[in-house]
Amino acid sequence: MKQIILTGDRPTGRLHVGHYVGSLKERVRLQNSGKFDEIYIMIADAQALTDNADNPEKVRQNILQVALDYLAVGIDPAKAHIFIQSMVPELTELSFYYMNLVTVSRLQRNPTVKAEIQQKNFETSIPVGFFTYPISQAADITAFRATTVPAGEDQMPMLEQCREIVHKFNAVYGETLTEPEILLPSNHACLRLPGIDGKAKMSKSLGNCIYLSDEPEDIKKKIMSMYTDPNHLRVQDPGKVEGNPVFTYLDAFSRPEHFAEFLPEYQNLDELKAHYQRGGLGDVKIKKFLNAVMQAELEPIRTRRKEWEQRLPEVVEILKEGSAVAEQTAAATLADVRKSMRIDYFTDNNLLKQQIVETKPPVPMRLCWVQAVFAWLQPLVDKIQAAIGGCQLENLL
Repeated sequence: MKQIILTGDRPTGRLHVGHYVGSLKERVRLQNSGKFDEIYIMIADAQALTDNADNPEKVRQNILQVALDYLAVGIDPAKAHIFIQSMVPELTELSFYYMNLVTVSRLQRNPTVKAEIQQKNFETSIPVGFFTYPISQAADITAFRATTVPAGEDQMPMLEQCREIVHKFNAVYGETLTEPEILLPSNHACLRLPGIDGKAKMSKSLGNCIYLSDEPEDIKKKIMSMYTDPNHLRVQDPGKVEGNPVFTYLDAFSRPEHFAEFLPEYQNLDELKAHYQRGGLGDVKIKKFLNAVMQAELEPIRTRRKEWEQRLPEVVEILKEGSAVAEQTAAATLADVRKSMRIDYFTDNNLLKQQIVETKPPVPMRLCWVQAVFAWLQPLVDKIQAAIGGCQLENLL
C-alpha cells in the first residue's frame, strides 16, 4: 500500500512558531525522508470560511501568506503538492455523503469542536459548517487515501472521528476508504506550544504568537515580554520550570550547540533548569538566551520567505499545479465511493443494467420443475452410462 501524507492549515493569518514545531518542521523532515509516495499539503480556505463567512477577504488575503510560509520552511513543490481546498470540489461531495454516517450528538462530544466553540463564543449561534468541520476534515483526509496525518495533539479527536467515519463507510458499503494514522511530534514540548502570555495555546486570534515572518526586533520584544514564573520575583528566588513558557520554548527549540555558542557556562538545558530551580538565575538572562536561539532558528526561514515574496507569480503557479493534481486524485476516490454506494448510475450504463436485472421475467414454474428432476437424475444417468460403455442415454430420455 502506498504511504501518503495529507496535512494542512487554515489561511486565517501568517503561520507562527507553534505551527512550525507542531507540524511544519516535521513535514519537511518527512518530505525529505523518502518514505512517502505522495504528499499533499492543503491550504484549508473552505474550512476557514466556516467561521469567517462574513469576512472572506481575510481568508483570500492569507492564502498566499500561508503558501509563502510553507515554501520558507522548506516545503518543496517538487516533492509535495500544495493545493487550495476550495479548488477541489470533490471534497464537498464526499463531505455530504459522510454527513449521513455521523450523528449530531457525536459531533457535540468532539473535544476539539467543544473547545473551539467555547473559544469563539459561538454558544447557541454555531454555524452549521463550523459544527460539521470534523466531517469535512475526514473528507480531506480520505480523498487522498492518506495513511499518515502529521498534526498536533489538539487534532487527535479529529483523527479519531475520521477513523470512525472510515469504519462506518467500509462496514456499510464495503472496503473502500483508507484508515489514517496521526503522527505527533516526538518532542513533547512541541505538542502544543503555549502563547507568550502563558495561555494554554498559541493562537492568532488571541494575539499571543511569534510569527515565522516576524522581524528580529519584533521577536526580541515578544520574548522579553513573555510570561514566566509569577513567584520568581528576585534573582535569588527558586523558580519553577513546569508551566513556564520560556522553558517550554527552550525545550522545543534549543539544542546542545546553542549552549556552546550563546551560553557556554551551561552544557545543556538540564543544567540551566537546575540552576533556575535552586535560585540565583534571573528571567532576563534566560529570555536573552531564548532570543538568541529563536533568532538562529528563524533567520533562514525569514530570508527564504523574502526571496519567495519576489516570485509571487511562481507561487501562484505552484498552487495551480498542486490543486490540479489534488483534484485528479480526489476525483478517483470519489468515483470509488460512488461505485461502492451504487450511485454511479451512468458509469458503464449501470442504471440501465440494474433495471434490466430487476425486471427480468421469472423462469416458468414447469421449466423449473423439469430442470430440478433432470438435475436429480443426472448422477444415476452418469453411473449407467459408465457401466454400459458410454451409450448416450440422454437421447433416450
